[in-house]
Amino acid sequence: GVVSRTDCVDTLYYGTDYQSHLGTQFGGLAIQGDRLHRAIHRIARGQFKNLFDDFHHNYSGKMGVGVISDSDPQPIVLGGRHGTSTLVTSGLITNTQKLANELAAEGITFSEIEDGELNQTELVAKIIAQGDTIEEGIKNVFGRIEGSISLLLMNDRGIYAACDPHG
Repeated sequence: GVVSRTDCVDTLYYGTDYQSHLGTQFGGLAIQGDRLHRAIHRIARGQFKNLFDDFHHNYSGKMGVGVISDSDPQPIVLGGRHGTSTLVTSGLITNTQKLANELAAEGITFSEIEDGELNQTELVAKIIAQGDTIEEGIKNVFGRIEGSISLLLMNDRGIYAACDPHG
């Protein structure tokens, strides 16, 4: 994540590319400029720089998040009572299905399903949205998950960075 007084697209682009390596499935960038711009690409068979070159040259902003993911297309953009947020995660939640079943029983639906698997970033987003505040929602994530997760959540106020106690 980057927050800057000047345009940060170069730092975001090169910093995210630096994290890419063989075996990763997805890369994603989101930058807040005149409006939110987001791009997600499958990078398993292509170079990050080639796939995100248009994004790098066509958008600008003073705040952004990037992610390299082994399994989930992200960043996720969500809207709700806490406003519009962009979320990226890294880690492995081992009780994903249990949490998804609990949320589904409460009437919460999921839309980000890849190859029949629930997107754990969307799961985290749904848990955060249940909090009275974003901060409370993030604390709820770490109280409910089993495994390990780190996250960046960007909204119009800034970027929240958090990791579980094992991170």
